[in-house]
Amino acid sequence: QVHVVESGGGLVQAGGSLRLSCVVSGRTFSTYTAGWFRQAPGNEREFVAAIDWSGHNTFYPDSVRGRFTIFRDNAKSTIYLQMNRLKLEDTAVYYCAVQAEGGISTPFGELRVWGQGTLVTVSS
Repeated sequence: QVHVVESGGGLVQAGGSLRLSCVVSGRTFSTYTAGWFRQAPGNEREFVAAIDWSGHNTFYPDSVRGRFTIFRDNAKSTIYLQMNRLKLEDTAVYYCAVQAEGGISTPFGELRVWGQGTLVTVSS
C-alpha cells in the first residue's frame, strides 16, 4: 500500500513562490513516474506536472510551464514542486501522485493520487 505525505502548502501573495514536498512510502519509489495534480473548488482535478523515474524528463501543461518545476530525490523518496510567479488561479489543493494502473492518464503514464493534498492559496 502506497502512503504519501504532502506538505508545503500555505498562503502566498500573487507573484510569490512556494515549494511543495511529497514523501512516498510503500513502494520502490526510484522506479516509478510521479507527479502532481491540483483541484480548485468547483473544478475538476487538473494535471500539473510529471517526472520520470530518473528525474531527467519532465512534463507540464501550458498553464504552469515556465513557472513550476518538478524534481525528485530518490534517496529520500520525495518529489517536489517548486512554484514561482504564482497567480490567483493557482489556488487549489495540490496532490502528489505515483504511477499505478487505473490512475489518471498523463503523457507519462497513469498516475494515481494517494494523499489528502496540501492547500495552496494565492492572494492578491
